[in-house]
Amino acid sequence: MTDPEARLFKKSRRAGAMLCFMGHSMMENRSGLIVQADLTRADGHAERRAAIDMLHRHSPGSTRRLTLAADRGSDSADFVAEPRQMVVTPHVAQKSRHSAIDGRTTRHPGYAKSQRRRKKIEEPFGWAKTVGGMAQTLYRGIERVRARFTLAMAACNLARLPKLLAN
Repeated sequence: MTDPEARLFKKSRRAGAMLCFMGHSMMENRSGLIVQADLTRADGHAERRAAIDMLHRHSPGSTRRLTLAADRGSDSADFVAEPRQMVVTPHVAQKSRHSAIDGRTTRHPGYAKSQRRRKKIEEPFGWAKTVGGMAQTLYRGIERVRARFTLAMAACNLARLPKLLAN
């Protein structure tokens, strides 16, 4: 049986389409801990919408300057403009042509640091698939799979805590 709420999605041109949901997470760069996790139906704009939704939920009254690191697929004028309106600096990887990220962001040393650190967000997803049981979920329905995904991300944080506390 397949999940009627799952959608066909392919990550690249050469990959085949699979029935799936998309997991999204927000990571604190200094510690590498996941601070928010969400799961949505798979489509081409789900990552961008989830990033903006998580930003709205994260710290609406924060006085600290926030940055948002994202991959090259998020380098579009509409996506880059929205975090800027929220006083969040978008540290999005630049497309080779026609990038929405300009010199006011890339000239700072924090941008290069953020781009190196951005790759760390993939580690919890790998952990969730290999150890956390998310490679093929046993649950049906977006709410149940979302709860399982959030639990897997929290468990990944707990697994990382001893190493963080030792430092």
